[in-house]
Amino acid sequence: MAFLALESVSKGYGAPGRRTEVLAKVDLGVERGEFVAILGPSGAGKTTLISLIAGLTRPDSGTVLLAGRPVTGPGPDRGVVFQNYSLLPWMTVRENVALAVDQVFRDWPPERRLEHAERHIALVNLSASRDKRPGELSGGMRQRVSVARALATNPEVLLLDEPLSALDALTRATLQDEIEAIWEQDRKTVVLITNDIDEGILLADRILVLCAGPRASLGPEVPVDLPRPRDRKALNHDPHFARIRAQVIESLLRSGARAPAAGPCARELTAARLEVGE
Repeated sequence: MAFLALESVSKGYGAPGRRTEVLAKVDLGVERGEFVAILGPSGAGKTTLISLIAGLTRPDSGTVLLAGRPVTGPGPDRGVVFQNYSLLPWMTVRENVALAVDQVFRDWPPERRLEHAERHIALVNLSASRDKRPGELSGGMRQRVSVARALATNPEVLLLDEPLSALDALTRATLQDEIEAIWEQDRKTVVLITNDIDEGILLADRILVLCAGPRASLGPEVPVDLPRPRDRKALNHDPHFARIRAQVIESLLRSGARAPAAGPCARELTAARLEVGE
């Protein structure tokens, strides 16, 4: 059995008669230490999927398993980084990270907890800003704090829910490089939700497509067998990168063939067709 497994998971919202079935019979297996990216258009159910893994919501049917144990609620074995940072605005960088450390490692002496928080702040290159509050930080710096806070709890699985989508291109590229470097150090199991094909290829071991909602399910997967570390400038001239990218776009096209013509999948697939010259 995979380290992280979703077995025939379905989830919907709303009252009977007005209910929207978001996910239907989703099966997913992620091995320990694997970096998996899940792509799909807005509204396909990607955040619902990550919330199910995080234990923030329960499936209507099916099972979510981590290390063979059912996921029944949130826990420190899963760290989540959201798109909107989710920082406490009255606390400094150090206090935001230390709060998470204090909750998870209550039996540690205070000096050890503080050192642990400081080490993870340094890991995302924010030591010089550790006494600043979120309002004094750029968007990219706030997202670094979110990553440091999630990593400081030493989770078995790191869940990234479009954490870089609101950032400018340069900041996004910088944080992509940092996420890859951090993953190379610890080899934690990572599930990344993204709308960016190139981001998925740059970071992941394989890419899965979630599309054709409502009642969305995971479609084809594309292995990303590019050597690491990956250099985005070199990848732009790598024919194997181009083939993987074309495979991902084709997977989106195939998955979207079942989507309603006016739905979000159709709009994204039209853009993909234009991009590859169809």
